[in-house]
Amino acid sequence: MKILITGAAGFIGYHLTSRMLNEGFDILGIDNLNDYYDPQLKNKRISLLEDQKKDGMFSFVECDISDRNNLKKIYENHSIEIVVNLAAQAGVRYSLENPLAYISSNIHGFQNILDLSVEYKAHKIIFASSSSVYGGNKSIPYSEDLNVQKPVSLYAATKISNEVVAHSYSHLYKIPIIGLRFFTVYGKWGRPDMAYFKFTDKILNNEVIDVYAKNEMKRDFTHIDDVVDGIIASIHYSNEKKPFELFNLGNNEMVDLSKFIELIENECGKKAKINDLPKQKGDVLKTYADISKASKYLNYSPKTKINDGIREFVTWYKNYIKEEL
Repeated sequence: MKILITGAAGFIGYHLTSRMLNEGFDILGIDNLNDYYDPQLKNKRISLLEDQKKDGMFSFVECDISDRNNLKKIYENHSIEIVVNLAAQAGVRYSLENPLAYISSNIHGFQNILDLSVEYKAHKIIFASSSSVYGGNKSIPYSEDLNVQKPVSLYAATKISNEVVAHSYSHLYKIPIIGLRFFTVYGKWGRPDMAYFKFTDKILNNEVIDVYAKNEMKRDFTHIDDVVDGIIASIHYSNEKKPFELFNLGNNEMVDLSKFIELIENECGKKAKINDLPKQKGDVLKTYADISKASKYLNYSPKTKINDGIREFVTWYKNYIKEEL
């Protein structure tokens, strides 16, 4: 089975590809290796995947999904059966600074993935959505049947657009499509722009951390291993009878931001120097996943407790980031 994973050099893409190589899948990874954060980290992930591959079961092509001509060549040259689209411009706050990057990747790029997957007869598409689609919903935990038509950031708006357009393609072309709403994914080899990564770096370096709405912010932090479990379950899930599905992939637990910082402090062995700031534009105060649907259909059951996940990350950070980057 030939599987295309877009965003393979990214945080989730790397972990998914690594796990699937261990399970014997034939993976084609693509990524544009942009400089939203240090490309050195992305290149290191690809290097590790190259070292891990067996019998030619992993190949990598540098490609931006918004570049339709180059993407089409990839579809022409490979018999792709399943597409896992993780490529996207990430970050809620960055969407305020560079909105066109989100339109290019998350709208135009995703449209290219849908069009070419239909044209070249891929069997199934799985794509990354986000907990951000729930916006200012007051009803928690968030279930997949809530109204998500009032996004509070451009990033969230692009993910809602992905869901709506994907639904239409699934209906029109009878192709099975699954959208996965990720809830604050964290773990080793993570993104340097994420709060847990920045907090760890600054605490260890005795620098001040900016904390927004500390006493109000709560997040459903989901370990990368659990998210990968959910993605692989989606690949195996047969949804021909209902071609379009959405699933939450979260930890089904809210953690106060202040508690989250305390866990990082404990693992770093240092207290944080905190600059308290008000909520930023585009942020939502609470995220909390109802995972009953994913549990029922994907047998999804998150296993990593937040304290264990933070311990693992800080250990990785000390051993890798401080020595090699």
